[in-house]
Amino acid sequence: MEVDSESRIDSSSADRTSRSSNLESLGLTHSKLAYDGNFIRSASGVLMVGEIVFGLFVWTLIGGTEYLHVPALRWVMFVSVFYWVLTVILFLLYLITLHIRITWIPWNILGMCFHGSATVLYLSAAVMGTLSLNVANRGRYYFICWVASTIFASLATLCYAGNTAVNFKSWRSKSEDT
Repeated sequence: MEVDSESRIDSSSADRTSRSSNLESLGLTHSKLAYDGNFIRSASGVLMVGEIVFGLFVWTLIGGTEYLHVPALRWVMFVSVFYWVLTVILFLLYLITLHIRITWIPWNILGMCFHGSATVLYLSAAVMGTLSLNVANRGRYYFICWVASTIFASLATLCYAGNTAVNFKSWRSKSEDT
């Protein structure tokens, strides 16, 4: 029985070798993208997860109400959805280490500009959300959702501001090295 199990191991490794050589003969190779688990634990990764979660709360809370009747909330909805989608895309690019493969893009400057603009626009969205609270009646469903979305917009603003500072420090340290 020991001989049979060893022969199975040898035949399975031979199958893998022949499969990989078949892929190479077709001009196909294995993916070079890698998952970077350390990014999620970094300051920028934690802040980006906060941006994604808080931004999601902002637009789902507003989207569940009749926000189209309040022009200020249209702006809040636009900012939250726009930056949520872009943040998810940027997060995935960093997570699969695509930023290492694309060297011609200055990622620190891109991150600093992206998070800086998101900070400014989210701050304006949070202020406009706060000012539009007088349209809703206190204690009503819409009022509670709009208050919660304003709080989450403020938290998202803090995350974007923190990530701007992290990217600035990273850019500054790399510019001092050269």
